Amino acid sequence: MKNSITETNFNFPGQISHYKGKVRDVYNINNDYLVMVVSDRISAFDVVLPKGIPYKGQVLNQIAAKFLDATADIVPNWKIATPDPMVTVGKFCEPFQIEMIIRGYLTGSSWRSYKAGSREICGVKIPDGMREHQSFGEPIVTPTTKAVDGHDEDISKEEIIKQGIVSAEDYAMLEDYTRKLFQRGSEIADKMGLILVDTKYEFGKKDSKIYLIDEIHTPDSSRYFYKEGYAERFLNGENQKQLSKEFVREWLMENGFQGKDGQVVPEMTDEFINSVSDRYIELYEIITGEKFQKSEIADVESRIEKNIFNFLKK
Repeated sequence: MKNSITETNFNFPGQISHYKGKVRDVYNINNDYLVMVVSDRISAFDVVLPKGIPYKGQVLNQIAAKFLDATADIVPNWKIATPDPMVTVGKFCEPFQIEMIIRGYLTGSSWRSYKAGSREICGVKIPDGMREHQSFGEPIVTPTTKAVDGHDEDISKEEIIKQGIVSAEDYAMLEDYTRKLFQRGSEIADKMGLILVDTKYEFGKKDSKIYLIDEIHTPDSSRYFYKEGYAERFLNGENQKQLSKEFVREWLMENGFQGKDGQVVPEMTDEFINSVSDRYIELYEIITGEKFQKSEIADVESRIEKNIFNFLKK
């Protein structure tokens, strides 16, 4: 497990700040560029788990890069280059303090809330009589606040505008981009034999222009079902075969952890960590349709630092 990167602390020319998110280490270079190192940290229920997952950072970074390129005609995005398998360098944007979540199916946290009696998500009414993994027909947009620490909170479109978090004009554009990105992601997934179930997008602004930022359509930010057998499993009330981080959440829940106060993260054995690593690689190959090429991880921290320095020199 020594070959996983759970933390970086580099110092680059022109570096103004270094921000550590749940999974990403982000370096601000002169308020012009962001260097984003996608670590091997893994989070669930808004909690960073104590051990890293080898190759997870590479998987997420390369999937995100691929989908950013595949959607650049819909909305401009922050990506400039990927100088290392675990690194993206992009434009510095001022992020909107919300995450745009879009759901095509009643599953995961939305199903858990629905099962508990809720018939509304972020101001969007949900009809009675729905079943787990059922399609909404028309995808619903259910934004959350973007918490620096702790849990993101559901929030309605009306409340976002009322509180002045995002202007009405900008929010309309964010929602339009969100629906178009989800449609493109769904079309790509369909070709891979998958259903894009739900996902989240983050946006920022630079020079009064909206950009798509951060990751997109990765198994950390999205949930996929296998298309084959979906209808049969739904009719029979069976669990769907999923391609997402949900298997990690399910393992945690089975072991008594849901991120609540007083709960302790169960022991992450080498066997479990390796199985998660293998699962992420499997996710990459199915989502992209390409064979995963493992990067050299004998001294991964030095490799990352060297590749970033070489890129910034240009």
